[in-house]
Amino acid sequence: MDLFTNDNDEIIAHQEMIEQLRSRIESILKNYRPVMNGEIYLSGEDVCKMLHISKRTLQQYRDDNILPYIQIGGKIIYRESDILKVLEQNYVKISSISGGA
Repeated sequence: MDLFTNDNDEIIAHQEMIEQLRSRIESILKNYRPVMNGEIYLSGEDVCKMLHISKRTLQQYRDDNILPYIQIGGKIIYRESDILKVLEQNYVKISSISGGA
C-alpha cells in the first residue's frame, strides 16, 4: 500500500491541475453574460465599460431616455441589442475633406 503525501509528484501535479481549472472557471464566470431567448443582458457596470462612461453618465442617459433599460425590483439591466441600436442610430459619419488648402 502506497502512502501519498503533499510532497509526492503525482499529488503536486493534481494540485496544479486543480488550480488551473479553478482559475479557468473563475475567468469564465467573470465574463459570463446570461442569454435569454437569444438576447444578452448587461449590467450597468458592463454598459459603463462598453461605452467608457461613468455610472452617473449612465444614470443621466436613463433619465434622458437615451438608453432603454429593464428594471426588475431594484436591479436594472440592459439589452445588448438596444445598446448597439442606439449607437448605430447616433452614428455620425465624418465626410472626407475635399479641396485641401
